[in-house]
Amino acid sequence: MLVVKDVSKQYGDFTALKQINLEFDKGIYGLLAPNGAGKTTLIKMLVTLISPSKGELLYNGTNIVDLDEDYRDILGYLPQNFGFYKHYSPKQYLLYLAALKGIDKKTALPIIHELLEKVALSDVANKKMRKFSGGMIQRVGIAQALLNDPKILILDEPTAGLDPKERARFRQLLTGLSRDRLIIISTHIVSDIESIANQVIMIKNHEILFKDTAQSICDTLDGFIYETSITNDELETFRKNYILIGEKQERGNVLVRFVHKREMDKDWVPVLPHLEDVFLYEYRDNLMVEV
Repeated sequence: MLVVKDVSKQYGDFTALKQINLEFDKGIYGLLAPNGAGKTTLIKMLVTLISPSKGELLYNGTNIVDLDEDYRDILGYLPQNFGFYKHYSPKQYLLYLAALKGIDKKTALPIIHELLEKVALSDVANKKMRKFSGGMIQRVGIAQALLNDPKILILDEPTAGLDPKERARFRQLLTGLSRDRLIIISTHIVSDIESIANQVIMIKNHEILFKDTAQSICDTLDGFIYETSITNDELETFRKNYILIGEKQERGNVLVRFVHKREMDKDWVPVLPHLEDVFLYEYRDNLMVEV
């Protein structure tokens, strides 16, 4: 078990995280918040790139700093922007990283072959990466994070640059991997985790806002989400009076989705809340919503 105990992080007078307490076991955990909310700070502490100002991080009861290489040996990490050699092929690059991880070539080759199949790059295994799309490069990054068959897999914005088909494949891959390991996904894209995360963690004002199942988090807005159709002329007034979380042009009118916690109008239709509704509602001061 990985435990974050009373962790805070200060940068001078700025508080990035305050009194964070979390426990992670096997399964998928989605770390969800807008950019700049502290997700990457927490991720960097979990992978020992930075240290907390207060508190400690424990793996099976031992501080991860004391575990040192023993902890890194069971860790797979995909940073938001990872370095690669554009004149290498995926196979060359993964062989190079395998050597750095202490995996000999004979052992590494079948592992690399299997990983490139998993991320759908087998057909370009020997092509130089300089001509790869952003999504293809990201899939190479996912493969390198899995090289040492880690017990803990930490991914920071892993679907950046992936198209919808690639993201669906990625979610399927993670679901299979989570049966016998801990996976933490840091993202601001709700759909990346809504259907696959065992638990969702949301950070607000540098503290934990929620740590629960997606359904339980959605239930916090149950009975408060409505939809109704209004004219384009009414839209600006509606925006001033209600908390809009969605607008959609429909047959000359606008279908609006909004949060309201008082008495409903007879023309409103109650709808079930989604995780994205909670995200947009809770972070409404940090986001510019466009639909």
